[in-house]
Amino acid sequence: MRCFSCINCFPKDVENYDGNMAANKFAVHERGNRCNDVDDGKLADSMREKRFSSQRGNVARGFTFRELAVATQNFKDANLIGEGGFGSVYKGRLESGKIVAVKRLNLNGLQGNQEFIVEVLMLSLLRHPNLVTLIGYCADGDQRLLVYEYMPLGSLENHLFDLEPGQEPLDWHTRLKIAVGAARGLEYLHCKANPPVIYRDLKSSNILLDNDFNPKLSDFGLAKLGPVGDNTHVSTRVMGTYGYCAPDYAMSGKLTIKSDIYSFGVVLLELITGRRAIDITKKPGEQNLVAWSRPFLKDRKKFVQLVDPLLQGCFSIRSVHHVVAVTAMCLQEQANFRPLIGDIVVALEYLASQAEMSENLKSSTVGSQPSPGHAREPGATAIPASK
Repeated sequence: MRCFSCINCFPKDVENYDGNMAANKFAVHERGNRCNDVDDGKLADSMREKRFSSQRGNVARGFTFRELAVATQNFKDANLIGEGGFGSVYKGRLESGKIVAVKRLNLNGLQGNQEFIVEVLMLSLLRHPNLVTLIGYCADGDQRLLVYEYMPLGSLENHLFDLEPGQEPLDWHTRLKIAVGAARGLEYLHCKANPPVIYRDLKSSNILLDNDFNPKLSDFGLAKLGPVGDNTHVSTRVMGTYGYCAPDYAMSGKLTIKSDIYSFGVVLLELITGRRAIDITKKPGEQNLVAWSRPFLKDRKKFVQLVDPLLQGCFSIRSVHHVVAVTAMCLQEQANFRPLIGDIVVALEYLASQAEMSENLKSSTVGSQPSPGHAREPGATAIPASK
């Protein structure tokens, strides 16, 4: 399988966010990337005193618990929009009228203070159109909450799996658009941040969408600073989500940026197939998406059989072939054989631009348009797909 041409990644320094950061008790260690333990009783006061500024001068604001309780109507069930390892996420309205998403730490959950601090640090340091924006945080007493920009279309998984009656499936062009945006966010973490950041929890539920299906990566509680200098990896306890975790990292605990590339390949496979990474409702042999897809990924003639049947053949076969080829490279079992994220971005941007040209051509030549979710690309043929 041919590699796409390499491009250079030019790191952008993100270390000048605060002259006193190295002395701050929340500083991330250069080795091991662990946060210092902090006395719970002092956490709120310390975080109010130290506000983390981003490269653009943005500041994560400190909120009181009362402010966020009012914003979410006392965390009313009707405002619940999601749940995860950290806790529950609620839609809220700040006193200014701004709509936000408020994530409240489950005190009995799997993630705790360290993940909370890491997320505040990471999202305060890193700013990019394809990373979710952290508006603020709350550390009153034992309460831990994060306040983000509100993403009205929810997560990618809401638009790929178990669709509601009448809900349109994502068309092929939109799937490519989401893949490109997620890849750009990952490229920023790997290539522009200095030192590089390993996301470590890339999955469809962590890719949030705005009203135009522009994606943003979210949930940085497991993120780690990547290796610097002559170091090739970061040794760490294995964390992540089953089905997305790179096999080399799962077996050795050696984390590299190529671990994220494998996870990205799984997300690409979900976009192509409309299947979950792990689905226990499937019959044996089909529950693990990567394992199920291997025979198809090894045979170019079977590539189209991977495609989500909900697309009803509305895609370019050439485009599918290229995207599946990129996916197969990302899912190489040996990390060194996986491409760099910069190369992936170049390839996907080209494929997305071709799909967009096809959309524009179709719009200009077809008088009456079918619904967006079922619009057939020029030259596309309805092909049976495995599901």
